[in-house]
Amino acid sequence: MAKILTITLNPALDLATSAPFVRPGPKLRCGPERSEPGGGGVNVARAVGLLGGQAQSMVALGGPTGEVMKGLLHGLDLIAIDAPGETRHSLTVTDDSTGEQYRFVLPGAAWTVSQLEEMLQKVSRCGSLGDFIVFSGSMPPGADTGFLTQACATLQGRRVVIDTSGAHLAAVAKGHDTAPYVLRMDSHEANELAGRELTTQTESAGFADQLRRAGAAQIVIIARGKDGSVMADGAGLWHVNAANDHVVSAVGAGDSFVGGFVNALAKEMTASEALRHGAAAASAACLSEGTELCLPDDFIRLLPLTTLMRL
Repeated sequence: MAKILTITLNPALDLATSAPFVRPGPKLRCGPERSEPGGGGVNVARAVGLLGGQAQSMVALGGPTGEVMKGLLHGLDLIAIDAPGETRHSLTVTDDSTGEQYRFVLPGAAWTVSQLEEMLQKVSRCGSLGDFIVFSGSMPPGADTGFLTQACATLQGRRVVIDTSGAHLAAVAKGHDTAPYVLRMDSHEANELAGRELTTQTESAGFADQLRRAGAAQIVIIARGKDGSVMADGAGLWHVNAANDHVVSAVGAGDSFVGGFVNALAKEMTASEALRHGAAAASAACLSEGTELCLPDDFIRLLPLTTLMRL
């Protein structure tokens, strides 16, 4: 079975709480604080573990916050590397009166070109050809928009999975000779790349296939929120529904999707079957409070409720 290695260069100590209301001016008396290790790659590795798989997690940690976070990562197969500065925080506050969530994300420490190149060499010495290397979440300050393309070139022979946003996503989506194996994005990001509103499942799937044909990735996935996800994998255009009937917290749903999807691929399932596993994991995460991810019992219950459809 292929191994999974997740990369987190810009992790965060995720703090979550709630308040009776959120508005400017008065002091907001919050409920109990919950602390979780965060960052896309960390969450993907945690999700893989929750779903019964195994993943190594390379995490850049720095300063006192990094030490706290390292202690919270005791359940992971951790490869800790030195970050160029203090590990950042993020804060999620739920407004109890409306159920809306406010998410505050700090930028993190900046990396130099030489530090990033050294890190990629460390990654290249891990695992074997055919393994999955997951870059999920924001890229750190200092990484230029060609960084992920450089990572794919350095890691040729590995199956690179990318779930990022902004300029880094746009750069990968242009297509390159050394493309990732999987590229995932949400509907807002896809709309920005397309320059238009992708209102239907068929439009989103068609755009995913357009990106795939242009060399953005071998498999392109677009998440459509409560309307599920679509995928173009060269074998067809696919849609899977979101199996949850309500949302407690959407935090970590995307990372749970990636964890479920890659875990299934590592077990040699087809991409279309792995799409169901990703959708069930994301739906399970939506039923968890705060920064919690996909709980195993919820995943097992929801997986049979996912329906795969060829578009």
